[in-house]
Amino acid sequence: MNQLKRLQSGIEGLDELLKGGFVAGSSYIIQGRPGSGKTILANQIGFNHTNNGGRVLFATLLAEPHERLFQFLSTLSFFDKTKIGDQIQFVSAFDTMENDGLDEVVKLLRREIVRQKSTVMILDGLLNARSKADSPLNTKRFISELQGHAAFAGCTVFFLTSSQLDDGSPEHTMVDGVLELGEELVGTRSIRRIKMRKTRGSGAIPGAHECEITENGLVVYPRLESVVTCSAMRDSDHFSVVSSGVASLDPLIGGGLMQSSVTLLLGPSGSGKTSFGINFLGESTVQEPGLHFGFYESPQRLRMKAASLGVDFSALEASGALTILWKSITTELVDKLAMELLRVVEEKSIKRVFLDSLGGMTRAAADKTRMLDLYTALMGELRARDVTVVASWEVRSLLGGEMDAPAPDMSGIVDNLLLLRFVQEPAELKRQLSILKIRDNPYDPSLLEVSIGEQGLDVKKVRFHAPGDNSNA
Repeated sequence: MNQLKRLQSGIEGLDELLKGGFVAGSSYIIQGRPGSGKTILANQIGFNHTNNGGRVLFATLLAEPHERLFQFLSTLSFFDKTKIGDQIQFVSAFDTMENDGLDEVVKLLRREIVRQKSTVMILDGLLNARSKADSPLNTKRFISELQGHAAFAGCTVFFLTSSQLDDGSPEHTMVDGVLELGEELVGTRSIRRIKMRKTRGSGAIPGAHECEITENGLVVYPRLESVVTCSAMRDSDHFSVVSSGVASLDPLIGGGLMQSSVTLLLGPSGSGKTSFGINFLGESTVQEPGLHFGFYESPQRLRMKAASLGVDFSALEASGALTILWKSITTELVDKLAMELLRVVEEKSIKRVFLDSLGGMTRAAADKTRMLDLYTALMGELRARDVTVVASWEVRSLLGGEMDAPAPDMSGIVDNLLLLRFVQEPAELKRQLSILKIRDNPYDPSLLEVSIGEQGLDVKKVRFHAPGDNSNA
């Protein structure tokens, strides 16, 4: 099967959505309201294209002078002033459109494409051209003539417009692809999204995907569940056991946790979830490094807490056996978090992950309804990379058995389910651990009492006494 030649945008997430990039020689509309990032995206594509030896013509039908555009773009890392006038040429066609009409605009741009030997043309202000055209037919003719001249020269075209064109508009019917940039207020947060509205002759990942504007330009984060789809095919076909980090627990769960399994710790605040995770990461080695990926406790506090449990996080970090990453749940995007986790796992060959917590990650999501799909994809990918995962989730009730899960049917995508809780005795509160589920390994279902001290977290079976028995446990 013939593969269409691709023009890469140089934006990793966007090229992933486009299955390798734009189709070279085709035409695209980039649409979105003012401030949505169209101009940044188009210039980012243009400057990245020049890095591969391409030549770009940026034409505008807007009255805004180029100097203001350059002043704004100069704050972004991809902007290279030395390429202007050489590899990338900026031309204003506003006066030509106002004084002489669209036919003269077509002639002007055709001459510039030939003169500059352009391989990409960006036309900003398609809405103005639409307003100048007398009818939808003239709009179609304007686009068609530009496409014809560009295609003859082997030039890929991007039309920018601030109007929200529908699928049946003259512009949409004429082009090969439509990208839509938008912004949505979720609570008090503003979330940017990019959507592939149309991709002719090329596969693309449909739906809305989160993005953000940084000093590097537009950064796109494809929905994790849409790009990580075949992890289960890479699962290991043999089982081995790794220590949970709690020596007294391992004999009760068949010697330890199954390698590349996912364990979910449920429990209220203060029940010992983070302490369990610290013990788990205390088993990390240079050969099999660990990662603490958390949202609530800073690295400084974690090091102090680990030291109080007899685990030297600082020494583990210094040796390369442990990495600590703290993330803000108030500013991060959930797909960005998931991709960052997978990136660090890949770069540092991580074999143990403590994710503290899934609740924090869920709070970062703008769309809570997709969290089960995201967690399924994330845990599947970590399993495929031979990573053993322990994740925590805080339940609301301090006492008793009431539980809430991170997502409906969450227990179905984890291998092991442990419940930490408090029980009230006449003179004190005690911690208890219940083993609710251990997949692929025999386990002892006994109720366990939890103690936390200088040697870390420890468990022992709860001893019950007959009525009237006053002997010590």
